[in-house]
Amino acid sequence: MGTEPAPDPAPETTSARRVLRSPFALWIAFLLVHILIGFLSLHSVGMPLGDVFLVYKPWAQLAAQGTSVVGVQTDWVYPLVAIVPIMLPLLLGADNYTGGWLTLVLLVDAAAFALLVIGRDPRRIAAAWWWLVFLALLGPIAVGRLDAISVALAIVGLLWLTMHERAAIVVLTLATWIKVWPAALIAAAVIALRSRGHILVVAAVTSLVIVIVALTFGSGMHVFSFITTQTDRGLQIEAPVSTIWMWQAALGVPDAVIYYDREILTFQVTGPGTATASAVMTPLLIVAVAVVVLIGVRSVRRGLPVTRILPELSLAFVAAFIAFNKVGSPQYVAWLAAPVLLGLVYQGRGFRTPAVLVTITAALTQLIYPFFYDEVLTAQAALITVLTVRNLLFFVILGWAIVALWRRPHPSDIELDALPHQVWPFRAPSVAVPAEGVGAEH
Repeated sequence: MGTEPAPDPAPETTSARRVLRSPFALWIAFLLVHILIGFLSLHSVGMPLGDVFLVYKPWAQLAAQGTSVVGVQTDWVYPLVAIVPIMLPLLLGADNYTGGWLTLVLLVDAAAFALLVIGRDPRRIAAAWWWLVFLALLGPIAVGRLDAISVALAIVGLLWLTMHERAAIVVLTLATWIKVWPAALIAAAVIALRSRGHILVVAAVTSLVIVIVALTFGSGMHVFSFITTQTDRGLQIEAPVSTIWMWQAALGVPDAVIYYDREILTFQVTGPGTATASAVMTPLLIVAVAVVVLIGVRSVRRGLPVTRILPELSLAFVAAFIAFNKVGSPQYVAWLAAPVLLGLVYQGRGFRTPAVLVTITAALTQLIYPFFYDEVLTAQAALITVLTVRNLLFFVILGWAIVALWRRPHPSDIELDALPHQVWPFRAPSVAVPAEGVGAEH
């Protein structure tokens, strides 16, 4: 008996796929998502853009007037390059600063999105749709903080990493000098790729240029102040470790109190044991990162391909930075998009589990902030439950990444992995290079 040929896909399915891969549909969806998020940012409760017009705008105006340039003339909580995106919205005028900020985020997101969709690679197209869903689920916080700029740059750097390493590391280093977290992606690249010496040199030279420019303008040690200004912080209410005391506040335990720290402009929680917890979180984070490093090195020595190391290792580092951090701002969830996008580009459906987990985390975060933030601040049990589930998901994501790095994937799974051949404006070498030859060390 002969084998019957597989039936052709239904016309409706074929048409749907054609529409989903259409550049027109992709860019319309991109604009609609950003319009929706922008509208919610401007009209939601809780002032999602509060940092933009209450904090960023005054910093920008003082710098433009030469009165006080944060990071140069005074200590600052952010690395120096963060002043650039903070000042750019002033180009549209101080009265239009908020609109200028949303426009800036739209443009940098569009640049990262273009790298995903140009070339119409099926995996990058699927990753682009995932990112749009993620942004919509995360909501206003996805565009209302400096993290939006660093995430877009991180996506660009990761996509370029196997195309043009030097350009990629320069972009990732610049992102690190806006918000520190992309250093995790550079660390993952150092472990996963053979050219780790070159990566370190490019990152060091880029950083040195930034420091020299700052010193030229008379910054002195202010340029490094972002390293020390975070050390004395208490427990922010959204941080995973703070969940213990948030439940105590919800249950009416004496001395468990939510308060607003006017110096660092954030809500924190205090109670019996919070001082000790705050003191041990940084050492605990260092230990967690060290464990991830050791597991990553083990994966490299076992000869796993870069497609099975770099995305998982990047995700593990970022998840550890969030899970063991005493600061738990809702915008940190946006960081997870960069390693997930890389995993979807390299592995396709093989990275489906963390992609789903991260989208759930994003949706829960939007419930927490901005829509029901007042209920979180008053420690309502229902919202503390949502916060608890969201925080547990950080550990689930970290656990998935560690397990994925630890176990040896089935050869049939690795066969489906692929590095992109072209990411605008760079192309891979004309001679095909197997995934394990790019970055895994045997």
